[in-house]
Amino acid sequence: MERGREVRPVFRTSTLFVLAAFLLVLIGSALIYVWSRIQVIRAGYEISDAVKTGRGLVQENGRLRVEVASLKSYDRIEKIAIEDLGLSKPRSDQVILIR
Repeated sequence: MERGREVRPVFRTSTLFVLAAFLLVLIGSALIYVWSRIQVIRAGYEISDAVKTGRGLVQENGRLRVEVASLKSYDRIEKIAIEDLGLSKPRSDQVILIR
């Protein structure tokens, strides 16, 4: 080595700091991107589940409407009144018309 010359490092501290900052920004950006994609996929699954649940509820609603209609049937109510409750149709002298 020559006298008076100082040995310089290959990379300066400022260069290393800039490189480290760049890598941190790059890694941070990649992590944010991956996190956002996971959130989108999770939201997609939730939407799919909600749609499936909605379809099931629509089918259940239709089934219940049919059941309500059958339970409201005049013939069914008359049969229960006659057979189970022992009721009979009123005679004409028991009917009072209100106007």
